[in-house]
Amino acid sequence: MKILLTGFEPFGDMDINPSHLLMEWAATQEFEGVEIKTLSLPVVYALCAEKALEEMKRWEPDAVVHFGVAAGREAVNVERIAVNLEDAASFPDNSGDTPQDRPVVNNGPDGIFATLPVRRLTAQLQSRGVPAVLSYSAGTYICNTTLYRTLHLITQENLPCQAGFIHLPALPEMVTGTRLPSMAMETQQQALRIIVETITEEKSHDKR
Repeated sequence: MKILLTGFEPFGDMDINPSHLLMEWAATQEFEGVEIKTLSLPVVYALCAEKALEEMKRWEPDAVVHFGVAAGREAVNVERIAVNLEDAASFPDNSGDTPQDRPVVNNGPDGIFATLPVRRLTAQLQSRGVPAVLSYSAGTYICNTTLYRTLHLITQENLPCQAGFIHLPALPEMVTGTRLPSMAMETQQQALRIIVETITEEKSHDKR
């Protein structure tokens, strides 16, 4: 089984991005019964999904799991849906782009549901002590665009691949001096491992 994992470079006023650090860690790990590839994506609307889509076509993974940070969230958020909207007029991407009411894909569906086993992923994280919730909004920034474009490619080309998005809380060092919640990197690493194991078990069960 093959799973493609992605994170993002730092953006805005963040000097670090836990999803990028998580990819660096995952690239050094071994996961039983699965081959892992990791990518760090640019926080630019026009480019954010390109490397992932190219790798999907070339490598043909069984699953794609995108990771990103959502400062202010208290738990790992397993995203349920991506919407066909880019809207962040007051928060530019790393190229300075500030879209308003712009579709991700012209004439695409209003929304596309993630195809990972999102409820099982959430339940497995919770049962193993990782704070986690099922989320119904990936926002209208780069994370949502990346998920939407990934799911749109899978739908348009009928690829035998599951995909979804995981939002991570900020790291403790990112919120020093604020009242924002955070989550230790060790817990985020545990979450990634549980997610990979759960997807692998699910796929193995489906093939029986």
